Amino acid sequence: MLLTPLHVQGGRPLSGEITVQHSKNAALPIIVATLLSREKITLHGVPRLSDVDTILDLMHHLGTSHAWVGENTLELHTPEILNTDAPYALVSKMRASFIVLGAILARAGQATVSMPGGCAWGPRPVDQHVKALRALGAEVVEDGGNFDARRTGSLNGTFVFELLTVGGTHNAILAAVLGDGVVTLENASIDTDVVDLIEFLNSVGADIQGAGTNTIVIRGVPALRGGAYTVIPDRIEAGTFMMLAAATRSRITLNNVRPDHLRAVTAKLQEMGVDILESGSSILVDATRGELKPVNVTTQSYPGFPTDVQPQMSALLATVPGTSVVQDPVYPDRLTHVAELHRMGANITVSGYTQVIQGSRLHAAPVKAADLRAGAALFIAGLTCEGETVIDGVQYLNRGYEKLTERLRGLGADARQTELAMAMDD
Repeated sequence: MLLTPLHVQGGRPLSGEITVQHSKNAALPIIVATLLSREKITLHGVPRLSDVDTILDLMHHLGTSHAWVGENTLELHTPEILNTDAPYALVSKMRASFIVLGAILARAGQATVSMPGGCAWGPRPVDQHVKALRALGAEVVEDGGNFDARRTGSLNGTFVFELLTVGGTHNAILAAVLGDGVVTLENASIDTDVVDLIEFLNSVGADIQGAGTNTIVIRGVPALRGGAYTVIPDRIEAGTFMMLAAATRSRITLNNVRPDHLRAVTAKLQEMGVDILESGSSILVDATRGELKPVNVTTQSYPGFPTDVQPQMSALLATVPGTSVVQDPVYPDRLTHVAELHRMGANITVSGYTQVIQGSRLHAAPVKAADLRAGAALFIAGLTCEGETVIDGVQYLNRGYEKLTERLRGLGADARQTELAMAMDD
């Protein structure tokens, strides 16, 4: 099917309730982690997204069979590893696929994985992944863009990450789960996705301590069993919809959220003058009472303000009178949204990883998303202004937001996107 652009008619407040999907960024490493078990594993709360399809294609190549047994329930089974290579054609589509290196290495003793791809806004090196595996006893050689890893026994020892890395922590954990060694990871990521991976692994028989702290201890086990697990809610999607509510000066309730995962976003929106009420697994976001104020934002690793909602925050602040400053030292090149927001009348000046934003009224325009979160920023901006905004690059939005137009319409948004059958040659 060929996707047409997303058409958005904005300029009016939204209202109602929206259910946040389960976390794509948590689901992907958990899907990869099922490689460590010979038994069948059922995952609940897996969003139906193109990134999930991409990782399932890679898993199929490695020997995993899968079946959707519900709208968001996925069964996976890897009785044997059929291939220990992850070729470029499969891993080039998405950076997260690189963590199969640790999982294949743990299960099969050797793995060959190509340099990952999938980012449109600058390099994200994997040196911490490789250094960790080498320090723990694996031999890792790079040759022509491929990483060949081998181990002759269980991984052992301690590794101190030089910087916080979610993917590097994932890879090291996956590599160390099977065997009889003891691995300690220092300065490990405390990101919610890392915690969810550990909780999944422990639920099927792993022995990992320290989830949510910077010191993680993995005691190897002979094998993992099967089981069932539910993925956490998506804090990035929740943050996106919270900013959508603020930008459109709306009153929206978000269901299926973890308020404790959203503290940094909540605090910044409250500083702007948005009313937020938490109740169990729901959050009410009310931006209907009074003018919003400009703020300064700096991204940090979790639990700080997430880089994955930086473009969405920039779109929101572009509608708030006054001067705001947004800095993203986590991923300094994440700026593809700026030129497109300029087309909509945004006043944003960029110096390095710093955006100085003078809030103003935006206007509708044809724009194009160059990556997932830039696309989210553009649909937020489009819903703030009168007239029709046409957003191209919809394939990026489909990497991270399930049934987006349908759910936006549930809030009263005028958003539409159609699929056209591709012409087939005789």
